[in-house]
Amino acid sequence: MVAKTKNIEPSKPPGTVEDFAEAAECLKTLAHPVRLRIIQMLLHGRYTVGELAADCGIQDNVGSEHLRLLQRCGFLMSEREGRRVYYRVAETHLEKLMSCIEGRFLPCGAKYR
Repeated sequence: MVAKTKNIEPSKPPGTVEDFAEAAECLKTLAHPVRLRIIQMLLHGRYTVGELAADCGIQDNVGSEHLRLLQRCGFLMSEREGRRVYYRVAETHLEKLMSCIEGRFLPCGAKYR
């Protein structure tokens, strides 16, 4: 006697293509080497636009534009102290994403975190 087995369909994860539209737009924003470096730095502390721009080898106004794009996606927050504006990460999930990127693409990635 041969036992009959039912074909069990795997359950689909939640969501639709439309649900991922905002995520795709924000991931496009992250997909820039300067912005990835800015996120990496801000995961380790808070910095001014001048400090971030100097590290990335870009002009302050270009750094401001990168920061504006990252803020628009909700990745960053800014806080003013006197004449200085400091940026920090607002989206805590970026740490996991950056860890994955560092592990895959940095030479010392696996040992870094």
